[in-house]
Amino acid sequence: MGTTQLESVPEPKYWHLKTVLSEALDTEFTVGEILPNERDLAARFGVARATLRQALEQLELEGRLQRRRGVGTTVAPPRVGVAVGTEQHAWPGAAGDVWQPVDCALEMPPAAVAAALETGEQPVHTVRRSRTTHGQPVAAELLYIAPSSVPELSAIDAPAGAARARAVLRELHRLELEGQENAVELGSARADDAKELDRLPGAPVLVVTTRYLADGRTAALSVATYRADTCRLTFGDSGGVEIHQDPERRAS
Repeated sequence: MGTTQLESVPEPKYWHLKTVLSEALDTEFTVGEILPNERDLAARFGVARATLRQALEQLELEGRLQRRRGVGTTVAPPRVGVAVGTEQHAWPGAAGDVWQPVDCALEMPPAAVAAALETGEQPVHTVRRSRTTHGQPVAAELLYIAPSSVPELSAIDAPAGAARARAVLRELHRLELEGQENAVELGSARADDAKELDRLPGAPVLVVTTRYLADGRTAALSVATYRADTCRLTFGDSGGVEIHQDPERRAS
């Protein structure tokens, strides 16, 4: 069987342009500065606008650029780190949890979530939470909780909104958490996520899915969507997902 000679594979034009643009960002622009429009940039570097767009999309994916609604393409600040641990941690809403509850409703979950929670065609408690750092929205979460995990919940005490979300989480804490499992993948922002995270639909995001295990089953499932342009994944043993400032820019 032959081997592929990587040296013989030509570098895509957009990839070379990405390198040139990256050097320009380091020497000619400052954080938050708006880049010239695509027509001017394409003329400056002597490339087609399609090639330029590919290079800009790659730089956005790497966290060097941000596309902002009503503003344009700006130079991004250094990413914050997202540490994803593997040890048993705690229920959502426990002491020290930095997520903020937004609301809660009984809704039909996606098929994959229903299968994981083993709820069939039954609606589940869907808790919406948000996360910010340094005043900037960085993540939105949908936390799905099976009704059987919170059997004593009363709709009278907290009928709606953030109060309802907190009541569901308090009831969930009655269960003994046996463990949790995390999975991370790259995705694209849906319209509702994009609006909450101040991104454009289709922008790159990091999706962290967490299964909370109790009584030998999945008692709750979290789908947290992080801004890929501002977050960098790190792996450690801290458990759960934490955000901390990254003092230096690192490549994706």
